[in-house]
Amino acid sequence: MFEYMGDRISKAIKNIRGMGAISEENISDAMREIRLALLEADVNYQVVKEFVANVKEKALGLDVGKSLKPDELFIKLVKDELVDLLGGEYEPLKVNKGTTILMLCGLQGSGKTTTAGKLANYVRKKYNKKPLLVACDIYRPAAIEQLVEIGKSLNVPVFTKGKISPVEIVREALEYTKENHLDYIIIDTAGRLQIDENLMAELKSIASTVKIDETILVIDAMMGQDAINVITGFNEKLKLTGTILTKLDGNTKGGVALSVRHLTNIPIKFVGDSEKMDGLREFYPDRMAERILDMGDILGMLEKVEGIMSEDDAKDQMTKMRKGKYNLEDFLTSIKQIKKLGPLENILKMLPGARKMGLNNINIDPKQIARVEAIISSMTQKERHNPEILKASRKQRIAKGSGVSVEEVNRLLKQFEAMKDMMKKLSSGNMKLPF
Repeated sequence: MFEYMGDRISKAIKNIRGMGAISEENISDAMREIRLALLEADVNYQVVKEFVANVKEKALGLDVGKSLKPDELFIKLVKDELVDLLGGEYEPLKVNKGTTILMLCGLQGSGKTTTAGKLANYVRKKYNKKPLLVACDIYRPAAIEQLVEIGKSLNVPVFTKGKISPVEIVREALEYTKENHLDYIIIDTAGRLQIDENLMAELKSIASTVKIDETILVIDAMMGQDAINVITGFNEKLKLTGTILTKLDGNTKGGVALSVRHLTNIPIKFVGDSEKMDGLREFYPDRMAERILDMGDILGMLEKVEGIMSEDDAKDQMTKMRKGKYNLEDFLTSIKQIKKLGPLENILKMLPGARKMGLNNINIDPKQIARVEAIISSMTQKERHNPEILKASRKQRIAKGSGVSVEEVNRLLKQFEAMKDMMKKLSSGNMKLPF
């Protein structure tokens, strides 16, 4: 997501490099490129107009000092305006000391049921809560069964009462929560192909039956401009506390994320970036702005590895990278840890300059990862620590032991040295930003 828009903005900013000062003349082309990039990403026209006007006004008022160059100041300004557009501050999910009740709503096909499971997984891991999934979508065929299967996969209880009134289901779910000492209720409600009075009346009835702490709209990020009308329609009836944008791992242009908060004043609380139950990310406006500008998301990467790698192990790996002592034994350990995080290409996209290095379009075959593991596993510990001793006879033995060609062994060694060099630059702060 955001890749085309981000590339266009980065190119526009790059054209300012080398200018002695910021003037209306030398930023006019950049502002035109940025305007077109936002419009082509399906950002609302009024939002684009205000954004461009704000950037231009502030840019012309900048005092370029000796410490920062004009392009560096302009980059910072564009980033700050993007952060404001995306909502400014991170809006956390509400979590009470006692029981919290969250109701999900949205149109059919937006991903509510899957998101309900992701939220249950999230509050359990993040806040040590005991969630309950409540099946209130009594209309869509197999909706209840889908939620039950998700609950089983997570080992999270699911409350179902079949096709009875959703209001009655919620009432009985509250009693079940008390009896079973659960403390985070997530209600999966029905959707429609479009907003209708029956849908809204049902949701309002649930909201008037129990005290809802969070009313969150799940919305497909690929909807484009129609998303604003959907959010406004639901908010007029229910008073939304937040939105979750799903399918941001697809080919969405991402314009809805840049329009939602500004036009509706409703915060984006999460984005869904995969179908897996851990594919839910907290929405940090500053991090999203950096991703758009290809500055990477190192904090996001660190959060992904939290729980997979201990702090001591992480520090040890970082020290080795910085000193250039990262070896194939460490690499094998890293591969095994990274496999637990999901597709490797999603991690690479979070590196600074990922698009410039072509990492945004990379597709990594899991079978290739398995071959890499096999090659390194066929080495002795001495060879993993000292790959420079790998001469022809050793490479032939390793190739035979791992079922690959000598050429593949050579290719791995060459790629490892290049990666090690990049890691050393990144960890020491010498990796240049893509501008």
